Amino acid sequence: MEFTPAKLNLFTFFKLPSAFWSGVRVKSVSPEVCEVTVKHRWFNQNPFNSMYFAVQAMAAEFTTGVLMMFQIKKTGKNISMLVAQNKSVFTKKATGRITFCCTQGALIEDTIQKAIDTNEGQTVWLTSIGKNEKGEQVSEMQFEWTIKVRG
Repeated sequence: MEFTPAKLNLFTFFKLPSAFWSGVRVKSVSPEVCEVTVKHRWFNQNPFNSMYFAVQAMAAEFTTGVLMMFQIKKTGKNISMLVAQNKSVFTKKATGRITFCCTQGALIEDTIQKAIDTNEGQTVWLTSIGKNEKGEQVSEMQFEWTIKVRG
């Protein structure tokens, strides 16, 4: 799969339909950075008139997962990936369009290379920050990814 916003959004439609119907969309992707947006609306709100935490988690996890898939594909190796843990901090009501961003592509690349070199499973904590349209942070989510070279 080519890593473009359009292809990733199509991937979301077929492989992650709950994220797609909640409005999660890839805005940009590069080897270092992935940005995903989601707009607060009736379909993804909580009873407090803000975005449901699980919708924020889907968007945030997708930023980290896309970077992980991007870096794995570059290696040409068969590598498994799985979220083992996550942590979240919510600092402001999520209303309007929220943009989640992960900027740790280089860390992912290093971790994957270590897994290849040692042939041992590795873990890495990745962070995605969610900001509203004013640039104010609404949440910070961390995901511990495990990776292992297969075969």
